[in-house]
Amino acid sequence: MPQIAPYGSWKSPITTELMTAKTIGLSQVVLDGMDVYWLESRPLEGGRNALMKVCPGGEPVECLPKEFNVRTRVHEYGGGAYAVFDGVIYFVNFADQRLYRQLPGGLPEALTPAGGYRYADFALDRAHNCLICVREDHTGGGEPVNTIVAVSLDGKDNGMSQRGSTTVLAEGHDFFSTPRVSLDGTKLCWLAWNHPNMPWDGTELWVADILPDGTLGERTIRLRSAQVAGGKAESIFQPEWSPEGILHFVSDRAGWWNLYRLNGDHPEPLYPMDAEFGLPQWVFGMRTYAFLGPSELICAFTKNGLWTLARLDTNRKALTPFDLPFTAFSDLRARDGFAIFLAGSASQPTGVWRFSTAAGALESLKLAFEPTIDPGYFSTPRPVEFPTENGLMAHAIFYPPANPNFNAPEGELPPLLVLSHGGPTSATNAVLNYRIQYWTSRGFAVLDVNYGGSTGYGRAYRERLKGNWGIVDVDDCCNGARWLAAQGLVDGKRMAISGGSAGGFTTLAALVFKDVFSAGASHYGVSDLEALAKDTHKFESRYLDNLVGPYPERRDLYLARSPIYHTDRLATPIILLQGDSDPVVPPNQSEKMFQAARARGVPTAYLLFEGEQHGFRKAENIKRAFEAEFYFYSKIFGFTPADEIEPVKIILQ
Repeated sequence: MPQIAPYGSWKSPITTELMTAKTIGLSQVVLDGMDVYWLESRPLEGGRNALMKVCPGGEPVECLPKEFNVRTRVHEYGGGAYAVFDGVIYFVNFADQRLYRQLPGGLPEALTPAGGYRYADFALDRAHNCLICVREDHTGGGEPVNTIVAVSLDGKDNGMSQRGSTTVLAEGHDFFSTPRVSLDGTKLCWLAWNHPNMPWDGTELWVADILPDGTLGERTIRLRSAQVAGGKAESIFQPEWSPEGILHFVSDRAGWWNLYRLNGDHPEPLYPMDAEFGLPQWVFGMRTYAFLGPSELICAFTKNGLWTLARLDTNRKALTPFDLPFTAFSDLRARDGFAIFLAGSASQPTGVWRFSTAAGALESLKLAFEPTIDPGYFSTPRPVEFPTENGLMAHAIFYPPANPNFNAPEGELPPLLVLSHGGPTSATNAVLNYRIQYWTSRGFAVLDVNYGGSTGYGRAYRERLKGNWGIVDVDDCCNGARWLAAQGLVDGKRMAISGGSAGGFTTLAALVFKDVFSAGASHYGVSDLEALAKDTHKFESRYLDNLVGPYPERRDLYLARSPIYHTDRLATPIILLQGDSDPVVPPNQSEKMFQAARARGVPTAYLLFEGEQHGFRKAENIKRAFEAEFYFYSKIFGFTPADEIEPVKIILQ
């Protein structure tokens, strides 16, 4: 018989220890022959990325000594930090950002010298025995320089003087990604783009002939280096060569990220539909499709917030979905009738899976956590659409409270936590996530908002945020909360908003400029848009030109939308959580917001985490941040947590 207890006070087995001690992050799946590799981010090891490998019929093993952390800082967000070719592992070590090689049975050896260079997104040029990758040069003053380079692996017969020496292959753009060598070794493709564009705004797809000395051909009749697709208003994603040497890619030229191939000089659509086959390229190495054969792809696409895996016959242009128990897919790799990918669902955590496309058989290789909790504690998410400004509709995923051991007193409505994702050009999904179930199993309702500007709903939806950051996102979060309250699903007087990074900005702006929420939490959130425009890393240094306006020409907009300049309107309790080594959002932004709230007598708390950058990776800090936020809401909303939580000092003046 369930106990009667107020929302928020329910006892739950989904603890912060479960999130950290028994949960890992999974990313960057790689397939080398029949061997599968992936990265595990381990909170109990300070967020170290460990490289794992499993052979057919074997158990996962760690590939590198424990002093190595596979993580690159190119674009600060990284990704594409390693590659494996014929059993040889190439990777970037986080501590020194050097490129290493480990031969089968050997130990890591540094290929590049220490100091000033970062590497990512690797391809192998077998003919010239070199590794082609993106390099970010921090050795000069001012903005770092990005290029595509070839790193010599032996220094013999390839025009390079010694192992680890580099030759610049492509330069002249602000950013590069996705260098890929054709299977016959004669061509290289890559993506490039320039300020102020981000890769989801507009990228250029380039192709060049690889010359006998390993450099790239110029634009001539026989040897060429040419842009073949993309532009300032067309986003290209994941160029790949088919087994027959035909260049494939994803483009949003028709309003949705769809699959194309290059037919002569003409991009040919493979299966036009109002769905997204691409992702915002925040990190390197993202993949949503792979080749099963010369004319057959396995691909993932998202529609209305849910992902599907399908087979695409590129000759017949026929798409056949697979019937699989997942709602999200990423990191696709394929070979000889089977595929490897990351996938999860509302009842299944993200995992590395092997899938036989012929037999339809699934094999779990690794899960982010073992779902040992009774499913009765899991809130079942449902995609929702709600009205927002200008007669438009916005999207979110709603999670009602769920705990088999408790019911709330009759007539009580649950408090609401609105989640505002980062990016802001990103998206949330419906995969089982203890970080959401932590709240719902204690009696909170959660609304995970894909506000205008989020990916997954077409370019037009994504571009709602152009020039409107701090307006559209805030309106959508507020309108989603109001809509739930009007439906009688949540307590309109106990609604909180929380977000990290860009989501933290949305949180702060909602608390300052709107009167909807009763509390909020900013995790390393932006409070000063002008400071962000003047003091951030290269990748995002012109991001705000499109989201807000060109700086300093439209400085008025930056000041008008920055919460820090309007704290006279702040009357809502707020907790701020920040890493002291954050290069993306420096700590002074949270500190200024804290001091302003304190000066106004608004209940506030501020926690600064030593050694954390943009996002918390250490188990003890993840645990403390979650519990501190929950404790803060308990004091504001007036319920008593069932757990023993270390108190947070709440400043009242």
